[in-house]
Amino acid sequence: MSAEQILDHIEQCRQKMMFLASRSSMVDNEVVEVSSKLDSLIIQYIHLTKNGDLTDRPALK
Repeated sequence: MSAEQILDHIEQCRQKMMFLASRSSMVDNEVVEVSSKLDSLIIQYIHLTKNGDLTDRPALK
């Protein structure tokens, strides 16, 4: 998966988490599950871009 694809997934996951949290709470099981997925995606992005040239890559929102 490319850095751009991971960023897209990060944004989708972030939006889903915010939507779910707005309907329940931040400690709801589904919100925590999506938050964990978001953490995993962010770590994946960091590992992928850690040694690369980040000047051409968009920043995380």
